Amino acid sequence: MNIFVINSGSSSIKYQLISMPEMQVKCSGLVDRIGLEGAKVEHKAFLPSGEVKKVLEMPVPTHAVGLQQVAQLLTDSEVGVIDSPSEVEVVGHRVVHGGEKFASTQVITPEVKAKIKELFPLAPLHNPANFLGIEVAEQIFPQAQQVAVFDTAFHQTMPAVAYRMAIPNELYEKEGIRSYGFHGTSHKYVSEQAIQLLGKTHSKIITIHLGNGCSMTAIQDGKCVDTSMGLGPMNGLIMGTRAGDIDQSVIFHLVKELGYTLDEVNTILNKKSGMLGLTGFSDMRDIGKRYEAGEPEAILAYELYAYRIKKYIGSFAAAMNGLDAIVFTGGVGENDQRTRSLVCTQLDFLGIQLDPEKNKLPNSGPRAIQSPDSKVQIWVIPTNEELEIAKQCFGVVKK
Repeated sequence: MNIFVINSGSSSIKYQLISMPEMQVKCSGLVDRIGLEGAKVEHKAFLPSGEVKKVLEMPVPTHAVGLQQVAQLLTDSEVGVIDSPSEVEVVGHRVVHGGEKFASTQVITPEVKAKIKELFPLAPLHNPANFLGIEVAEQIFPQAQQVAVFDTAFHQTMPAVAYRMAIPNELYEKEGIRSYGFHGTSHKYVSEQAIQLLGKTHSKIITIHLGNGCSMTAIQDGKCVDTSMGLGPMNGLIMGTRAGDIDQSVIFHLVKELGYTLDEVNTILNKKSGMLGLTGFSDMRDIGKRYEAGEPEAILAYELYAYRIKKYIGSFAAAMNGLDAIVFTGGVGENDQRTRSLVCTQLDFLGIQLDPEKNKLPNSGPRAIQSPDSKVQIWVIPTNEELEIAKQCFGVVKK
C-alpha cells in the first residue's frame, strides 16, 4: 500500500511516500521557508538505480503552492517514483489539534473536516495549514483515502494534575479548556526509540522537540505524564515566532493600556514574538550567523531560548521524581550543537553532563552525546513523524 504522508508545519512541509507494511520509503522531501526569502523544495527519490536528488529554489508563498510542486515531483520524469497520482492509496495528514473529540487516528470525513476547522482558533498557525493540505490532497489524489493523525493524541495519558488548569470547573466541563499538548507524533516516535536504546523496562525520559515550533514532554514508562504546550501550541518554550510562557498581565496591559485589539495581541504572540521578536529572524540558522558575529540581540535570544528549556527539564525531572535520559529532536534539536551545549551547561546537579566533542559530530542517526561521568543519558534522535504517521494510517485503513 502506497501511503503519502503530508506533514504541514507553520513554515514548512515535510513529506514521504512510504510503501506499507514494508516501511519502504520511496521518496522524501522538504518544502522549506514557506512565505520567507530563500524558499526551496528538496526532493529525494530512492530509485532502483540509486538515490536521486532534486533541489528547486523558488518562491513558495503558500502551502498550496508547495504541495502542488511536490505533486509534480512525484511523477517527474527524472525523480518521480509513481506514474500517476492514482497509485497513492492513502494520504496521511499530520493535524495539530484534535481537541477532546479526537484521541486517535481518524479517516477523514466531512464531519472530521468540520471539526478540524472548528479548532482553528486553538492552533491558528497549524490547523489552517493542515486543513489546506487535506483540501489540496483531495484534489490531487481524489481516489485515495485521507487520514488524519492528531498531534494531541499521544498526550491523552496525562493525569488531571498535569492537564487541568486552576480556572472555574465549568470552563473545563462545558468548554473543554485544558492542556492538550502537541508534537505528539514526534514525541511518541523518539521516545519509543529512546526506550529501546536505554534497554530499561521502566524509564523516565524528557523529549525536547525543537523546530520552528518547540515543545517538551515528560514520558514515564512510555506514557506522556506532562508536556509544555497547553490549550493551543503557543505555550511553553520560546519558538520561532511564538512567545511561549508569558505573564497573563501582559495581555491585559496590551489591550487596556496600549489599545491593542485581542486579534492584534493574538498576532503579536503567535506570529511576531519568539526568536523573531527578539532578533528580527525566526530561523535559527539565520540567528546562529548573527550569534557568531557577536550581535548582542542574537546572543541574548539564544540564552533565553536555552534557559527556558532548562527550566522545563528541572520541573519535569521533579514531576517524575527522577530522570534517565533527555532526547533532542526536531530540526534545531538535531542540528544545532550550540543550542544543545547551552541547554546542558550547569545541569550537573541533575547529573547531566555533555561531551563537547560528541556534541559536535554531524547528524547521522541516533547517538549518545553525554560524557562518561554523566548520570543522565543525552541523546540526539532524528524524528520521523512521517513514518509514525504512515504506521498509524496503515493500522486504521487495515481495520
